Amino acid sequence: MAAESRVRVPLFDGMNRVPGGLMLIPLILGSIFGTFFQPALEIGSFTTALFQNSALPLIALLIFATGTQVSVRNTGPVLAHTGVILLTKSLIPAALVIGLGLIVGLDGILGVSILALLVAIDNSNGGLWLAFTGKYGDSRDRGAYMASAVNDGPFLSLLFLGVSGLAAIPALALLAAVIPFVLGMIVGNLDPKWKSILVPVPNIVIPFFAFALGTGINLGNVVTGGAQGIVVGLIVAPFTGFLVYLGYKYILRRGIKSGLGFAAGTTAGNAIATPAIVGQIDSTFAPYVEVATAQVAASVLITAILAPLIAAFVLKRHGALNSPDDEVVAEARDMATADESEQATEADGPRL
Repeated sequence: MAAESRVRVPLFDGMNRVPGGLMLIPLILGSIFGTFFQPALEIGSFTTALFQNSALPLIALLIFATGTQVSVRNTGPVLAHTGVILLTKSLIPAALVIGLGLIVGLDGILGVSILALLVAIDNSNGGLWLAFTGKYGDSRDRGAYMASAVNDGPFLSLLFLGVSGLAAIPALALLAAVIPFVLGMIVGNLDPKWKSILVPVPNIVIPFFAFALGTGINLGNVVTGGAQGIVVGLIVAPFTGFLVYLGYKYILRRGIKSGLGFAAGTTAGNAIATPAIVGQIDSTFAPYVEVATAQVAASVLITAILAPLIAAFVLKRHGALNSPDDEVVAEARDMATADESEQATEADGPRL
């Protein structure tokens, strides 16, 4: 049994060693197949269904699973941190991009379309945020992962494009984009067991829908758009991270821990799917989808590397990484909050 369970080739761990690799590597493989071996993907039946046509259903499943992880019972500080991150990482940057789009048009600037820029900038990598704040933050920061649950996916991009008039996004399409998330949140809060059941969903579906998305990307466009995507990532990480840093410093008053805000300056791996979703809803964006997908993919990789480096640098410069007293106080506060919740539960008695 031991010999059978031994990992001969660490495919999964190997992908996870690359920032965003669980999505980026299958995406690249899919683009190789889509560029050079397209007929092999069109033989029909389950092969075509899984490897070429599965992207949207699997993304919908991921959005539903993400909703189940969001609890409606959260303390004020957690909600405050979530709100600040949404404001500074998503709403303000997205509004700026939309303003630019109204001036220069959908083509954007320097070969980066408004679609690519908006999709790269209005969301954040929740996994990276949890990993970083799990090491350097406290329960308030970790709970603010809810911001990623809200901005992760196509909803905010569709909302801003529709409201601004840059895209013809029907209200029904906006509703359809958010229904899986809302249903997931309802199910997860009614029956917490679904939360644990659906925890593995991202690791299961992301490689498959990434490959399916990749089959629609021509490598020629990747070569052209990828370099510009690197530039987008180099802009997104420090710019949006700095906005969250300001929110942490001046709104939340986090002092030397304000540098944590830079860890939010990322592009979510799921954002790679958003250009295709927008292009399907409004055909005006169809010509931008391939290059935008490549640019967003590059931004995912660059921001995943750069954001935690900037955050660690700022925290270290302000002495937050070398402040054990601060960590002890935060941990004591977390323990006290947990004790109070437990006592309140015991006082309430069993719920029927």
